[in-house]
Amino acid sequence: MQQEGTRDREISGLLRAWSTGESGAMDRLIPLVYDELRRRARVRLAQVGRPALSTTSLVHETFLRLAESSHVAWQDRVHFFSVASIAMRHIVVDQARRRLARKRGGDMERAELDDSALRLDVRAEELLAVDTALARLKGVDSRLGQLVELHFFGGLSFEEIAEATAVSSRTVRRDWRKARAFLHDVLGPLPAAPERGA
Repeated sequence: MQQEGTRDREISGLLRAWSTGESGAMDRLIPLVYDELRRRARVRLAQVGRPALSTTSLVHETFLRLAESSHVAWQDRVHFFSVASIAMRHIVVDQARRRLARKRGGDMERAELDDSALRLDVRAEELLAVDTALARLKGVDSRLGQLVELHFFGGLSFEEIAEATAVSSRTVRRDWRKARAFLHDVLGPLPAAPERGA
């Protein structure tokens, strides 16, 4: 357990160094967070079915987006993984939008569709429906929207979300019930979130 605390402190220190523009901080950070980002990427991609992106591609695209976000003042590892999870969600949703645009003739390329392609299109439509419902929830209650984004899409545990948002884990659990009820009213039953301290 002590080793995890040391590792978390090292990650947090490198994130702060990266925020201040310290040369090489990001290069030293990558090996410390790469495996966790790959795990989170697998969760995101599992929500889509068989996406065009590989786990590695999604992680690399996420790092590119984070590297472009030089204005972020990183606080700690939970903050980093929260932002990374949100970036992954946007990448996967953008991919689903492109897939459906192509299906509807957006690239004017004719292709034979088999059953697996049809299933992927349904998954893409479901993902976009969840994304739209999440935007509605954020309009009603931004804290609940953030909670869904961090837990359902980001795979953060309730304890990690409590730490990231500076509320108690009891409040997070209560808010999760409210958020699920809202989304259930909009979408029907919500798929299970990744199991990490839920």
